[in-house]
Amino acid sequence: MIKVENLCKRFGGFYAVNDASLEIAKGSITGLIGPNGAGKTTLFNVIAGVHAPTHGRVTLDGEDITGLPPHVLFHKGLLRTFQIAHEFPTMTVRENLMMVPPDQTGEHIWGAWFKSAQVRADEAELRRKADEVIEFLEIPHVADELAGNLSGGQKKLLELGRTMMVDAKVVFLDEVGAGVNRTLLNTIGDAIIRLNKERGYTFCVIEHDMDFIARLCDPVIVMAEGTVLAEGAIDEIKANEHVIEAYLGTGLKNKEAKA
Repeated sequence: MIKVENLCKRFGGFYAVNDASLEIAKGSITGLIGPNGAGKTTLFNVIAGVHAPTHGRVTLDGEDITGLPPHVLFHKGLLRTFQIAHEFPTMTVRENLMMVPPDQTGEHIWGAWFKSAQVRADEAELRRKADEVIEFLEIPHVADELAGNLSGGQKKLLELGRTMMVDAKVVFLDEVGAGVNRTLLNTIGDAIIRLNKERGYTFCVIEHDMDFIARLCDPVIVMAEGTVLAEGAIDEIKANEHVIEAYLGTGLKNKEAKA
């Protein structure tokens, strides 16, 4: 689904992403982990068009999408969420969802003036779809709540819901568990698994909660110092000495020698 080849992103003299190469298989839930400063979010931002790469290549289903802006990638089915949720705080949960689909009849002045019946029909269909998403995510009790009043976990669910309002091919989730209590995190995890199994969504997930990664993700990719350090099943990753060294600053052999 996604292929990243020798990707670099430099800020001044610092390489936040340095010759990173990886693949995200269609239909997978791929985990992306690594210590703080490893370059994970910058990699997401380059793939999603927030930053142009210094060099390297990104393809989506074999199509070169390197450097395309986010709104173009949105139409191609590549979406991402953020560590801090970006909701419209003075609109309800339902209205936030209804805002997502592009090219609505009422967005254009000609349609608003002369196609009022079509605008009403479109809005009725959008409302139906938004209510379906709300039921799927098990949040009907906040459907009419202002999004700004939601908890951190509920806002993360709302961001996930936005991806369901369009035909997403691949969704990049950036620290979906940050600031979320365990109960809501389990709900988010359930929704991700259902979207993957029932609707064929492909996910790539940045997360520091290893229990969450272990439950959802296979494979798991580890980044350190801007490049890919290791890839494999979670048990392989946990036993990888280079990964342990990247996280803890010392490898197993050094720890054993000190013991």
